[in-house]
Amino acid sequence: MAIIRQLAGAGAAALLAATLAAPAAAQTPEEIQGRGTINIGMLVDFPPFGLINQQGQPDGYDADVAKLLAEDMGVALNIVPVTGPNRIPYLLSGQVDILVASLGITPERAEQVDFSQPYAGIEIFVFGDASLEIDDAEDLAGHNIAVARASTQDTSITAIAPEGANIQRFDDDASAVQALLSGQTPLMGASNVVVAQIEATVPGRFDTKFSLQQQSQGIVTRPGQDEMMSYINDFLDRIKESGELNALHEQWLGAPLPEFVAETGA
Repeated sequence: MAIIRQLAGAGAAALLAATLAAPAAAQTPEEIQGRGTINIGMLVDFPPFGLINQQGQPDGYDADVAKLLAEDMGVALNIVPVTGPNRIPYLLSGQVDILVASLGITPERAEQVDFSQPYAGIEIFVFGDASLEIDDAEDLAGHNIAVARASTQDTSITAIAPEGANIQRFDDDASAVQALLSGQTPLMGASNVVVAQIEATVPGRFDTKFSLQQQSQGIVTRPGQDEMMSYINDFLDRIKESGELNALHEQWLGAPLPEFVAETGA
């Protein structure tokens, strides 16, 4: 199916990226400008935020935001494909300079990395077989629920899952979606973006059960990179005020920026 083909290219792309020698990560905008290239980690298994297009290149909302940032800095862009579980390790180990990787802003993650103001936002749901009546967390007892490992949906469902719920963790959204479509699990934790993709592929077979949370997504640096973060936040202020970020959001997601994302940091 189209959604599985779109989501599935991430593993091979990330493996390829991992085999390449990565230069030492820059600490400041000036170092990046002096080097002439910025290395940005990005998911390619989370359309429309990140995907591999028909030309075999990273594409999507995150890719276009990364392109705008590189253009703003006056440097070449090197997108490094990452996965949900390895994106923070790639950043902390210096394999990328920053992440534009659909990373939800959470207190737990903020202990490891620094987040910009929001540049995107999604809503997380329990989603699944339309024949099941699932109204709240207690109704999850006795059911298998697929999630992408280390994702916000993983942590959200883990926090509320009652005794008897079986959370099945997969390496990426593609595998979690495949588990749902194949009947391996009747439920999954999914963002509104993944829900829309599934609905377009198999309309009416599944539905949203209940909302887990709204999630702001930020551009991410290693801790203490204050000059870099200041530059990124200023960049986001400018593309919000100019309308460029909203135009990208409408292009890729078919809707304006959510209000909690559209606010500037000024």
